[in-house]
Amino acid sequence: MGNMKAMYRVDGMSCASCAGSIQTMLAAQEGVNSASVNLASEQVMVDYDPSVITLEQIIKTVDELGFKIITRDLSLEEAQDLSAVRLKRLRANTILSALFSIPVVLIAMVFHHIQYGNIIMMALTIPVLAWFGREFFVIAWKRMLHFSANMDTLVALGTGSAFIFSAFNTIYPGYLLNHGFEPHVYFEAATVIITFILLGRFFEEKAKQKTSEAIKKLMGLGVKTALVIRNGVEKEMLISKIVKGDILVIRPGEKIPTDGRVVEGHSSIDESMITGESMPVNKWPGDTVIGATINQTGSMKVVAEKVGNDTLLAQIIRLVQEAQGSKAPIQKLADKIAAVFVPVVMAIAVLTFIAWMVWQPATGAPLAFVAAVTVLVVACPCALGLATPTALMVGLGKAAQSGILVKDAQSLEMFCKTTAIVLDKTGTVTIGRPQVTDVFLDPESDRGQEQAGRDIQRAIVAIESMSEHPFAEALVNFFTEKKGKNQGELQPQLPGESMVSGFESITGKGVSATFAGDLYHIGSRSYITGSGCKVPEVFVQDEIKLKQQSKSVVYVSCNNIVAAMVAFADTVKPGSAKAISKLREMGLQVHLLSGDSVAITSHIAALAGIEFFKAEATPVEKSDYVRHLKEQGFVVAMVGDGINDSPALAVADIGIAMGTGTDIAIESAQITLIKGDLGKLVTALKLSSATVKTIRQNLFWAFFYNIITIPIAAGILYPFTGFMLNPMLAGAAMAFSSVSVVSNSLRLRSKRYD
Repeated sequence: MGNMKAMYRVDGMSCASCAGSIQTMLAAQEGVNSASVNLASEQVMVDYDPSVITLEQIIKTVDELGFKIITRDLSLEEAQDLSAVRLKRLRANTILSALFSIPVVLIAMVFHHIQYGNIIMMALTIPVLAWFGREFFVIAWKRMLHFSANMDTLVALGTGSAFIFSAFNTIYPGYLLNHGFEPHVYFEAATVIITFILLGRFFEEKAKQKTSEAIKKLMGLGVKTALVIRNGVEKEMLISKIVKGDILVIRPGEKIPTDGRVVEGHSSIDESMITGESMPVNKWPGDTVIGATINQTGSMKVVAEKVGNDTLLAQIIRLVQEAQGSKAPIQKLADKIAAVFVPVVMAIAVLTFIAWMVWQPATGAPLAFVAAVTVLVVACPCALGLATPTALMVGLGKAAQSGILVKDAQSLEMFCKTTAIVLDKTGTVTIGRPQVTDVFLDPESDRGQEQAGRDIQRAIVAIESMSEHPFAEALVNFFTEKKGKNQGELQPQLPGESMVSGFESITGKGVSATFAGDLYHIGSRSYITGSGCKVPEVFVQDEIKLKQQSKSVVYVSCNNIVAAMVAFADTVKPGSAKAISKLREMGLQVHLLSGDSVAITSHIAALAGIEFFKAEATPVEKSDYVRHLKEQGFVVAMVGDGINDSPALAVADIGIAMGTGTDIAIESAQITLIKGDLGKLVTALKLSSATVKTIRQNLFWAFFYNIITIPIAAGILYPFTGFMLNPMLAGAAMAFSSVSVVSNSLRLRSKRYD
């Protein structure tokens, strides 16, 4: 049995050290190759050997630390319900804790002389610690049993110490009085700290749910039922019951249930939720459709080709979840610090207490106690732990919504460091299939240019619809779209197609058929002349010019008279030149690689605005070219779409596949542009830069917060200003730091990256 890699949800994590402890404990288990815990997404990715350690043992290990692993896949509703329950519980505990804390604060600050004031405060404090904030103490106890500590340990030590100290002074006030000290109580500090931390976690939970909205939206795109034809009967079925080969009926306005291919009908499809493109795409019989996209205009029948977890939407969700669960290299520093942070803080708190007792022996006990508790409370590592994953979750989610799939966090971080972009030509910069570029009609036609054009158009579409040659597809698409635009509507067919007879195809030469009583030949010049036609001299001269532009030429004859000449070429994609220009403006060096001839490659490079190119390159030469750029010191991103690009994609620092390309190319890449649009490359670069910038901002403020507040909490300002940070204010500041980090990450959602 081989290794197993799986991702599970972890319930109950509250800080970076929680995640660090789970990760350390799991990684230490025999049979576990690696474990990665993401606090923001509340997920753990475990790579383990089932023959050495079972899933039940992994669950038990995490459970002993005070957390719960959910192993089954949750539906969108279940995941939302789980989050809603946790949020509801946090809200209730926060509100009730506040209701009990307010009278404690009022008595401590305003009515501290009332009779039995300390007894009343102690009675109100017990429910706050023992019930509303019990989670801190339960987890801290379980961690202690494993000789580890986390944020809950700090809270439990701080508030627990405050309560015990205060309860002792309430029950035995004479002890300190006999030693010359005032028996102060800190019930208000204990209750308010618990309340503020609960409030902070409530806002954190709401913010974390927002960071995962992108994945929730993706999960919500799918449909629950579909109209299926089985055994000639049309019936509505659950999407989970659909199998490969089922015929689905798609009506206007409905979502397409699953990935498939159109077998009947035509329509325009809104694919914006998958590709990020707002323009609808026309679909004809034979075209593929994507599940969860919206059928706009016509009715269609679609054969299901990919169902369940094999659909593009399911793959996108899985990739985004895995990417959000991965860690960027920049997070390694934060993880290392979080791992030792709590023990260091505990040591600082002890030293603070000792220092005050030594330096202020007369009044040191109360000050020492307050300072130690404040250090424990203010040093929450939550902001540090949330700094990286929240920004990554928002960034990766935004990328997915824009039609950009990023396989892992490391790729998103590395991409913004790119200094050279290497582009494959065919299918990446160009469309990747022949397109009609020029149409020449016989100027001496006795039927007139306009009428001849209409007749030729009808004949070409009717005859070439019966051929599978790439040139035939280009001809049909060109003339059909042209007619559709002229009439202002979508036209799947042109009148008279049923009038074709005697169709014959000669491989490598052309086709012939009778249409509306006229005999047509469509093919190369040698095929046309071989059928007895004479090519006009003006066409011969035009063909020479077209061949110099690396274009292919097809002739059309009617009743053995040449009526038209059509030129084909693999043209530059709309938007490629603009995207390449933006890449160069951003300071990147752009290169073009192609297996085509020097003439064609140089022509495309000139059209696209690319200075550096290499033609007639084999797959090995492409990977060598990328390797050579890396040796020169460039950080190289390679963009390709074919099997021949996969070696270069693997060698590059960042491999980027066009979603319109082969599965092998996509598997070899770290980033996939679903629509195959180079404009999304610019978007991905800007998004990568913005995400990394946000992470650095978050880490700076998280570090800065602790560097500044811990010394203040320890009382460093007291000898000079008499200022001592109140534990209640420390709790509020700690909660604010976490919320501010998450809020900064959420700003990524509102920015534009065009």
